[in-house]
Amino acid sequence: MRTYIAKEGEGEKKWVLIDGEGLVVGRLATLVAMRLKGKHKPNYTPHVDTGDNVVIINAEKVVFTGKKTDDKVYYRHTGYPGGIKKRTPRRILESRNPERVVELAIGRMLARGPLQRKLMRNLKVYKGAAHPHEAQKPELLDVKSLNRKNVRA
Repeated sequence: MRTYIAKEGEGEKKWVLIDGEGLVVGRLATLVAMRLKGKHKPNYTPHVDTGDNVVIINAEKVVFTGKKTDDKVYYRHTGYPGGIKKRTPRRILESRNPERVVELAIGRMLARGPLQRKLMRNLKVYKGAAHPHEAQKPELLDVKSLNRKNVRA
């Protein structure tokens, strides 16, 4: 018997809608990273994009556990000597683009490289409840009911 390896474009890509209101960022990110990669499907192949398209709404209403909103720090470097910049999740959530917190969490759970960049294009994150993907008929995934720890009151 031969090992099955999925080919590019083989299989069906679903559209999944997730409401991020009140969800814990890390738990949401692990679930979405698994969906993007396709690990929940029987035809999963590590080097091929077999995952779903994921739409996350209400990204501004996600929460962190403990004191992570103030203690956690996101670093980036400008490329110049002494050019390290840092921001806390609270500062990002209060900015114009609060969906970046979710994008950073999910992106860092995927292995870096060309496949990660391709998988991140299958992720759509919106800060409000409106999204332009109604034509794709995304099915709602109720993350809150999967585990009581996924939600922080």
